[in-house]
Amino acid sequence: MAKIELVNLSKKFGETKRTWLDHPFPDRHAGQVDEQRYVPFAMQKLNLTIPHAKTIVILGPSGCGKTTLLKMIAGLIQPDSGQILFNGKDMRDVSVGERRIGFLFQSYALYPTMNSKRNILSYFIFRKKTPELDAEAQAKYKRTSELLGVEIEYLQDRMPTTLSGGEKQRVALGRCITRDPALFLLDEPFSHLDPKLREKYRVNLKTLLTQFNITTVYVTHDQQEAFILADLIAVMDQGKIEQVGTYADIYNRPKNIFIAEFLNLDMETPPINLIDGERIAPELYGRKVGVRPENVQVFRDAQANCIRATVTNRTEFTLKGIAILTMRVGENQVVASVPIAEKFWSGDEVYIGLNKYHVFDAKTGAHLSTQTKG
Repeated sequence: MAKIELVNLSKKFGETKRTWLDHPFPDRHAGQVDEQRYVPFAMQKLNLTIPHAKTIVILGPSGCGKTTLLKMIAGLIQPDSGQILFNGKDMRDVSVGERRIGFLFQSYALYPTMNSKRNILSYFIFRKKTPELDAEAQAKYKRTSELLGVEIEYLQDRMPTTLSGGEKQRVALGRCITRDPALFLLDEPFSHLDPKLREKYRVNLKTLLTQFNITTVYVTHDQQEAFILADLIAVMDQGKIEQVGTYADIYNRPKNIFIAEFLNLDMETPPINLIDGERIAPELYGRKVGVRPENVQVFRDAQANCIRATVTNRTEFTLKGIAILTMRVGENQVVASVPIAEKFWSGDEVYIGLNKYHVFDAKTGAHLSTQTKG
């Protein structure tokens, strides 16, 4: 059993590089494409509870502190202040080796002079040998092989230099399992794999984590991985946990504009359209209205409670049977998906209705309310 509590964690570093790629939808006219800027990184009074036997995914842009947080949980980096509690026990003076952690690094960090089997059993190799320990090691290896499937058997005599990325990942995961950890920590373990293998191992890992019933913290910037693997998601930005919940909770009830712009279900469209509130209703003057593309309806003729817009672009996705419309509403841009058979073209005047929208404070970005049609 492992319940992890992070209480008021603080840590200061030097500067970290962030580029335009870290912005969900970079604005070429705002100079975000070529810009590389260095910003001070500080984690201040971060709080997070990781329930027993749940997989929590730390999701956020590059440089936000995801890996730093993982290393602090592991004991590889000490916080400046705050507590890391394992089942209520403060870990400040507990060594890395005594924390019962299985850590799967992004680089896999296999021992280059050991074959795959010895890598998997390395936890036992570095301990004092006894008949009982040897029996335990063999039993753990047998159980690990069963969990990982037949693919691990033909790897056991091979050296790390002869393994592909996917094979290294599998051996590294096997090494984690044999340690009998109370906590798994995984730092973007699929980032070096090609898309096909990545998809395969995501599903395999989800199955294994379900079987293990073990507390897991998984770091990634890949929303698809978060969607597949997570029981809970913690969205992180600039050293802060912005929101914690299930993917559906966060997507449907974003805490602020950053969260609303970060999660995206459909890569053909932006995650959310932001419209000046007065375009929707006079009482929303000075607010920002956010509407997901899937909540936008497009009509040829005027409708009650709809706003006028002009189509500026149409992009067709024939295999999906949809067209993506980009429309202009005053100074704002609105993107929506329509069936490909609906013939809206650039220059057409249309009317758009909002089935559901979020109201944000224009200055702070904080979420104020959610409005649903009907």
